Amino acid sequence: MQPKRILILQGHPDSTAPHFCHALAEAYAAGAVAAGHELRQVDVAWLDFPLLRSKQDWEHGMLPASLLEAQQAIGWCEHVVIFFPLWLGEMPALLKGFLEQVARPGFAFNSEGGNPLAHKALSGRSARVVVTMGMPALVYRYFYRAHSLKSLERNILGFVGIAPIKETLIGMIEGMDEAQRQKWLDKLRALGGEGH
Repeated sequence: MQPKRILILQGHPDSTAPHFCHALAEAYAAGAVAAGHELRQVDVAWLDFPLLRSKQDWEHGMLPASLLEAQQAIGWCEHVVIFFPLWLGEMPALLKGFLEQVARPGFAFNSEGGNPLAHKALSGRSARVVVTMGMPALVYRYFYRAHSLKSLERNILGFVGIAPIKETLIGMIEGMDEAQRQKWLDKLRALGGEGH
Protein backbone atom coordinates (compact mmCIF):
# COMPACT_ATOMS: atom_id res chain seq x y z
CA MET A 1 0.00 0.00 0.00
CA GLN A 2 1.32 3.43 -0.97
CA PRO A 3 1.64 5.78 2.05
CA LYS A 4 -0.67 8.81 1.95
CA ARG A 5 -0.43 12.35 3.23
CA ILE A 6 -3.34 12.52 5.68
CA LEU A 7 -4.84 15.51 7.47
CA ILE A 8 -6.95 14.96 10.56
CA LEU A 9 -9.29 17.91 11.06
CA GLN A 10 -10.76 17.86 14.56
CA GLY A 11 -13.97 19.87 14.47
CA HIS A 12 -15.12 19.48 18.07
CA PRO A 13 -15.32 23.05 19.38
CA ASP A 14 -14.69 22.24 23.07
CA SER A 15 -11.02 22.44 24.07
CA THR A 16 -11.69 22.20 27.82
CA ALA A 17 -12.09 18.42 28.02
CA PRO A 18 -11.48 15.33 25.90
CA HIS A 19 -14.50 13.97 24.05
CA PHE A 20 -15.17 10.80 22.09
CA CYS A 21 -14.38 12.71 18.88
CA HIS A 22 -10.86 13.21 20.23
CA ALA A 23 -10.45 9.53 21.12
CA LEU A 24 -11.64 8.52 17.66
CA ALA A 25 -9.18 10.91 15.99
CA GLU A 26 -6.35 9.62 18.19
CA ALA A 27 -7.19 6.03 17.24
CA TYR A 28 -7.24 6.94 13.53
CA ALA A 29 -3.91 8.77 13.90
CA ALA A 30 -2.31 5.82 15.69
CA GLY A 31 -3.37 3.46 12.91
CA ALA A 32 -2.15 5.85 10.21
CA VAL A 33 1.26 6.40 11.79
CA ALA A 34 1.76 2.68 12.43
CA ALA A 35 1.07 2.01 8.74
CA GLY A 36 3.62 4.59 7.60
CA HIS A 37 1.28 7.36 6.43
CA GLU A 38 2.38 10.99 6.79
CA LEU A 39 0.13 12.83 9.19
CA ARG A 40 -0.78 16.38 10.10
CA GLN A 41 -3.48 17.44 12.54
CA VAL A 42 -5.56 20.60 12.92
CA ASP A 43 -7.75 21.14 16.00
CA VAL A 44 -10.26 23.90 15.26
CA ALA A 45 -11.00 24.49 18.96
CA TRP A 46 -7.46 25.78 19.51
CA LEU A 47 -7.55 28.28 16.64
CA ASP A 48 -8.47 31.93 17.12
CA PHE A 49 -10.11 33.48 14.07
CA PRO A 50 -13.00 35.82 13.25
CA LEU A 51 -16.17 34.79 11.48
CA LEU A 52 -16.64 36.03 7.94
CA ARG A 53 -19.34 38.66 7.71
CA SER A 54 -19.38 39.70 4.05
CA LYS A 55 -18.89 38.35 0.55
CA GLN A 56 -16.33 41.11 0.01
CA ASP A 57 -14.21 39.83 2.90
CA TRP A 58 -14.48 36.23 1.71
CA GLU A 59 -13.49 37.07 -1.85
CA HIS A 60 -10.91 39.79 -1.25
CA GLY A 61 -9.98 39.79 2.44
CA MET A 62 -6.83 38.28 3.87
CA LEU A 63 -6.84 34.84 5.43
CA PRO A 64 -6.24 35.30 9.18
CA ALA A 65 -2.62 34.47 10.04
CA SER A 66 -3.86 31.96 12.62
CA LEU A 67 -5.31 29.83 9.79
CA LEU A 68 -2.39 29.91 7.36
CA GLU A 69 -0.84 26.67 8.65
CA ALA A 70 -4.23 24.93 8.58
CA GLN A 71 -4.87 26.04 5.00
CA GLN A 72 -1.40 24.85 4.00
CA ALA A 73 -2.15 21.45 5.57
CA ILE A 74 -5.29 21.17 3.43
CA GLY A 75 -3.24 21.95 0.35
CA TRP A 76 -0.57 19.42 1.40
CA CYS A 77 -2.83 16.44 2.11
CA GLU A 78 -4.11 13.72 -0.20
CA HIS A 79 -6.82 12.59 2.24
CA VAL A 80 -8.64 14.60 4.90
CA VAL A 81 -10.56 13.09 7.82
CA ILE A 82 -13.02 15.45 9.49
CA PHE A 83 -14.34 14.67 12.99
CA PHE A 84 -17.24 16.52 14.61
CA PRO A 85 -20.27 16.02 16.88
CA LEU A 86 -23.74 16.67 15.49
CA TRP A 87 -25.10 19.79 17.20
CA LEU A 88 -28.70 20.84 16.49
CA GLY A 89 -28.61 18.67 13.40
CA GLU A 90 -25.51 20.38 11.96
CA MET A 91 -21.76 20.64 12.28
CA PRO A 92 -20.77 23.00 15.12
CA ALA A 93 -20.67 26.66 14.10
CA LEU A 94 -16.94 26.94 14.83
CA LEU A 95 -16.14 24.25 12.27
CA LYS A 96 -18.42 25.90 9.68
CA GLY A 97 -16.71 29.23 10.34
CA PHE A 98 -13.32 27.60 9.88
CA LEU A 99 -14.32 26.04 6.56
CA GLU A 100 -15.71 29.36 5.32
CA GLN A 101 -12.39 31.03 6.12
CA VAL A 102 -10.04 28.47 4.55
CA ALA A 103 -12.12 27.59 1.46
CA ARG A 104 -11.54 30.92 -0.21
CA PRO A 105 -11.47 31.75 -3.91
CA GLY A 106 -7.95 31.40 -5.23
CA PHE A 107 -7.21 28.52 -2.87
CA ALA A 108 -10.15 26.11 -2.89
CA PHE A 109 -11.45 27.03 -6.34
CA ASN A 110 -10.87 29.52 -9.14
CA SER A 111 -13.61 31.16 -11.14
CA GLU A 112 -13.10 31.44 -14.86
CA GLY A 113 -15.45 33.65 -16.82
CA GLY A 114 -17.68 34.00 -13.74
CA ASN A 115 -18.18 30.24 -13.41
CA PRO A 116 -17.29 29.18 -9.83
CA LEU A 117 -17.24 25.53 -10.92
CA ALA A 118 -14.64 26.09 -13.62
CA HIS A 119 -11.66 25.00 -11.55
CA LYS A 120 -11.98 22.96 -8.39
CA ALA A 121 -8.56 23.56 -6.89
CA LEU A 122 -8.69 20.74 -4.30
CA SER A 123 -9.38 17.95 -6.80
CA GLY A 124 -7.33 14.81 -6.29
CA ARG A 125 -8.06 14.64 -2.57
CA SER A 126 -10.40 12.20 -0.85
CA ALA A 127 -12.19 12.57 2.47
CA ARG A 128 -13.83 10.73 5.32
CA VAL A 129 -16.33 12.48 7.58
CA VAL A 130 -16.75 11.02 11.08
CA VAL A 131 -19.82 12.28 12.93
CA THR A 132 -20.85 11.44 16.50
CA MET A 133 -24.42 11.98 17.68
CA GLY A 134 -26.83 11.25 20.49
CA MET A 135 -29.54 9.80 18.25
CA PRO A 136 -29.28 6.46 16.45
CA ALA A 137 -27.23 6.85 13.27
CA LEU A 138 -29.95 5.14 11.23
CA VAL A 139 -32.51 7.72 12.39
CA TYR A 140 -30.19 10.53 11.28
CA ARG A 141 -29.46 8.87 7.95
CA TYR A 142 -32.96 7.76 6.97
CA PHE A 143 -35.46 9.89 8.92
CA TYR A 144 -33.52 13.16 8.79
CA ARG A 145 -31.87 12.11 5.51
CA ALA A 146 -28.45 13.18 6.87
CA HIS A 147 -29.23 16.61 5.42
CA SER A 148 -26.35 18.50 7.07
CA LEU A 149 -23.83 15.83 6.15
CA LYS A 150 -25.01 15.85 2.53
CA SER A 151 -24.70 19.64 2.52
CA LEU A 152 -21.08 19.40 3.73
CA GLU A 153 -20.28 16.76 1.13
CA ARG A 154 -21.99 18.46 -1.81
CA ASN A 155 -21.77 22.19 -1.08
CA ILE A 156 -18.33 22.41 0.52
CA LEU A 157 -16.14 19.35 -0.09
CA GLY A 158 -17.56 18.43 -3.48
CA PHE A 159 -17.71 22.08 -4.58
CA VAL A 160 -13.91 22.37 -4.26
CA GLY A 161 -13.25 18.99 -5.89
CA ILE A 162 -12.74 16.64 -2.93
CA ALA A 163 -13.93 13.14 -3.88
CA PRO A 164 -14.65 10.41 -3.10
CA ILE A 165 -16.11 11.16 0.32
CA LYS A 166 -16.88 8.36 2.77
CA GLU A 167 -18.86 8.58 6.01
CA THR A 168 -18.66 7.07 9.46
CA LEU A 169 -21.77 7.85 11.53
CA ILE A 170 -21.62 6.92 15.22
CA GLY A 171 -24.90 7.21 17.08
CA MET A 172 -26.08 6.84 20.67
CA ILE A 173 -22.70 7.84 22.07
CA GLU A 174 -24.00 8.82 25.52
CA GLY A 175 -25.36 5.31 26.06
CA MET A 176 -22.31 3.36 24.90
CA ASP A 177 -20.48 1.06 27.25
CA GLU A 178 -16.70 0.63 27.17
CA ALA A 179 -16.85 -2.41 24.89
CA GLN A 180 -18.93 -0.52 22.32
CA ARG A 181 -16.59 2.45 22.45
CA GLN A 182 -13.59 0.19 22.03
CA LYS A 183 -15.17 -1.40 18.98
CA TRP A 184 -15.42 2.02 17.34
CA LEU A 185 -11.88 2.95 18.35
CA ASP A 186 -10.62 -0.29 16.81
CA LYS A 187 -12.55 0.46 13.62
CA LEU A 188 -11.07 3.95 13.33
CA ARG A 189 -7.59 2.61 14.01
CA ALA A 190 -8.06 0.14 11.16
CA LEU A 191 -9.32 2.90 8.83
CA GLY A 192 -6.26 4.97 9.71
CA GLY A 193 -4.01 2.08 8.85
CA GLU A 194 -5.71 1.71 5.48
CA GLY A 195 -5.58 5.45 4.83
CA HIS A 196 -9.35 5.53 4.26
